[in-house]
Amino acid sequence: MSHSSQSRTSLNYYGAYHCPVCRHGEIATLPLMEAFACNFCRHIFTANLDKQAITIADSQVPLTWYWTGESWQGIRSSQRIQWGYRFFALAFVILPTTIVGLGAYLFPPLPDSPLCWFPYFWVGFTFLAHLGCIVWLILEYYQFPMALYFEALRDNFVSRG
Repeated sequence: MSHSSQSRTSLNYYGAYHCPVCRHGEIATLPLMEAFACNFCRHIFTANLDKQAITIADSQVPLTWYWTGESWQGIRSSQRIQWGYRFFALAFVILPTTIVGLGAYLFPPLPDSPLCWFPYFWVGFTFLAHLGCIVWLILEYYQFPMALYFEALRDNFVSRG
């Protein structure tokens, strides 16, 4: 698909558009249905042509994007809820790391001991483990297909060299 061919066009069931979820595949109309599907991440979208919007249909949370004529623009849900999630995510990463770091600072190991490096390793591991939990939750929320994404990156790398 050439992105220039869809430049400044309205959303309709006859066109193909880049996917707003994976940003790698194309969404096009499913045969005999008034819905779109991505050929890469396989998400299904329902369309509201009057509002020039699509909503993801195969997710617990109905995320919506509207078509500007050139690209997809996300429709933000309640900002208050988003700030709450952001605060929780930040606290989930920072608070445990701070507690473990304070423990390592207030009760340092003996400098000559064989495991004097371990408290510092544990602080870093706590940070990475909690950050990993948040990243995993974000990927699950948006249902981003990581395996397909890495496969596409590998294919791009192989085709270049």
